[in-house]
Amino acid sequence: MTSRAEQPIAGGIQIRDLQPQDRVAWELLYRQYAEFYKEPMNEEILARTWSWLLDAQHPLQGKVVATANGVLLGLAHYRPFPEPLLGKEAGFLDDLFVLPEQRGGGLGRRLIEAVSQAGKEQGWPFLRWITAQDNAQARRLYDGLAQATVWVTYDLSLGTAC
Repeated sequence: MTSRAEQPIAGGIQIRDLQPQDRVAWELLYRQYAEFYKEPMNEEILARTWSWLLDAQHPLQGKVVATANGVLLGLAHYRPFPEPLLGKEAGFLDDLFVLPEQRGGGLGRRLIEAVSQAGKEQGWPFLRWITAQDNAQARRLYDGLAQATVWVTYDLSLGTAC
């Protein structure tokens, strides 16, 4: 049975789980995602992340927006995380990316809906994500879907300087 999130969208476009044959197209998307956030990307990072996505024992999971002929238009990576105050695992959306020329047509929303459905199926009480403060286009989408939190995020580098 196909879930709502995996049913075709207009024009034969569908949201589906990442598949082994998506590797080349996924890499192109993921490189653009990293470039958008000005994060360095190399073959080692790509290979490791891809291996995580395809490893059923690893928590990282992936969904893609694909055309009928297999062209990828967007991606979402997500995973469970322990939420100690609830005593449950919740969901974390690590990466969401839609090709710039495809934005504004609802594909990002559909990816989040597909991840949300997967989270419901896994018993998560909520799905959490972060974005850059200046990512205005994404924040318009997010503000229409979810409640912004009051939490401030910090990163402590664990490099050799400690």
